[in-house]
Amino acid sequence: MSQPKPDTMIALSGGVDSATTAWLLRQRGESIAAMFMKNWEEDDAGSGCTAEEDAADARRVAELLGIEFHGRNFATEYWEDVFEHFLAELKAGRTPNPDILCNREIKFKALVDHARDLGARWVATGHYARRRDNPDGTVSLLKGRDPGKDQSYFLYALTQEQLGVARFPLGELEKHEVRQLASEAGLPVADKKDSTGICFIGERNFDDFIARYLDAEPGEIHTPDGRVIGTHRGLIHYTLGQRKGLEIGGLRDFPEAPWYVAFKDLQANVLYAVQDSVHPLLMSTELVANGVNWIRGQAPRAGQRLTAKVRYRQADQPCTMKSCTQDQLVLSFDQPQRAVTPGQSVVLYDGDECLGGGVIVRCNAPEPEPVQQRQGATATA
Repeated sequence: MSQPKPDTMIALSGGVDSATTAWLLRQRGESIAAMFMKNWEEDDAGSGCTAEEDAADARRVAELLGIEFHGRNFATEYWEDVFEHFLAELKAGRTPNPDILCNREIKFKALVDHARDLGARWVATGHYARRRDNPDGTVSLLKGRDPGKDQSYFLYALTQEQLGVARFPLGELEKHEVRQLASEAGLPVADKKDSTGICFIGERNFDDFIARYLDAEPGEIHTPDGRVIGTHRGLIHYTLGQRKGLEIGGLRDFPEAPWYVAFKDLQANVLYAVQDSVHPLLMSTELVANGVNWIRGQAPRAGQRLTAKVRYRQADQPCTMKSCTQDQLVLSFDQPQRAVTPGQSVVLYDGDECLGGGVIVRCNAPEPEPVQQRQGATATA
């Protein structure tokens, strides 16, 4: 006897959030099924990738809840639609965010297509976000109730069609409540550690992993006034504001204070570092972003007061929309922002509503004088 078609497909990852999502909908008596997505082909035994363990945990949850379980391999789609773009951005000196593309291209595109093939109308995920159906027929994306876990930042690139089939049952809950519900329900992943970082890399060393796909040319590390203070492993391995991994220390004529990445000169292959976390090279008040997506299809007006985040978990920053089109935005912040990074996303909010955002291409932070225009001096250790 064939299984009835589910009304909602749960994106079951093997973690506590998606498991609790499935349990909540099951408790409501809804018709649901589960789908596990494999996005990466494990290519070495020491990768630290837990895809097989996660798949086994997801299957255990589905069996406990008595719901049909499906597994799909999206590795090809992930490579073509997410990972190749990720590599291209790194090569261009930017710092991409693959999780945003993964949501748009995999979870709310490839997975939705497969869910529809199985008869499902909706796709539910464990994101800490909310949706609102508006009187004009549009759908809004809202922040999750838990300010420490809100994940609307990662969902800003969704379209109306994608958000229209999305369900976020955890949006009204805080993380500790989710853990408690999972424990009370006896879910086998109730105490499982949350995954962090880029899913396909797992616990692997990021630099070693990227070195498989991109060649890195070592070069010099300079101070803003041109003194050589060390060498870098290749600009693809660094991002603005980074503190760890510079391997600079014990330099004569410099204090024993941490160093921060302040600028990457791709043409000269020079990395600039400073000993001040709020050095002028790291601070900016304006940015330009391209590849803009407005969730409800309408761009904010010039002069509109909003808030924005230039990175996940950042507190909302008051700002003004200087100019805005369907393709590009120019944003001015009330206070200087630290390490506004090309390749990362700026996400705009009006209160709790996530309006959309774009990929940062530049900001108005000052730049060091080009190497070709000055004489460099070497600091001795």
